[in-house]
Order: sequence, then structure tokens, then C-alpha cells
Amino acid sequence: MYVTLEEAKKHLNIDDSFKDDDSYINSLILVAEDAIEKNTDIALNEQMEGGKLPPSVIHSILLLVGNLYANREATTYSSISDVPYSFKYLVNLNRNF
Repeated sequence: MYVTLEEAKKHLNIDDSFKDDDSYINSLILVAEDAIEKNTDIALNEQMEGGKLPPSVIHSILLLVGNLYANREATTYSSISDVPYSFKYLVNLNRNF
């Protein structure tokens, strides 16, 4: 994993002492990283710069983890709208067209 559980929990505003969702959050990190690779058509290890992923890739992973954590079902009763310059924008910066 390129994003740690601690980084994801900080992004999600979850206290480190709360452990109940740790395995679920870890699974979301794996899903998000896989989604980035499939969206960019580039393996994450090939996107490394100086031993690290670009900040836009890290933030894309965190945004997707946050979205999946907050929205655990495929449908919602609230209004949905895209946030400008979020996940899609950041992923497209690194996409292999």
C-alpha cells in the first residue's frame, strides 16, 4: 500500500484510538489504489518520483477512500454533484492517454 492507514484515518478525521474500522479502511485503500492504476493505465510503482508518489496521486487515493468510506451504498437520498477539481481531475493529471 502506498497510503498508510494512519494517513487515511487522518484524512477521514478518525482518531487513531478508534480501531473498529481499521480493516475496512485498509481494504478501501487497496480499492482506491487499484482504481487509480486502472484509471491512469499506469502501475503506481511506475508513477514514483524520488521514491514517492506525486502528491496529486496520493490525494486522489485519499479522496476516493473518503468517498467510499462516507458512501457505503450505491444509492443515496441526497442530491449528488461533482466537486470541481477533485478525484477525476487529479487522476487525469497522471493518466496515460
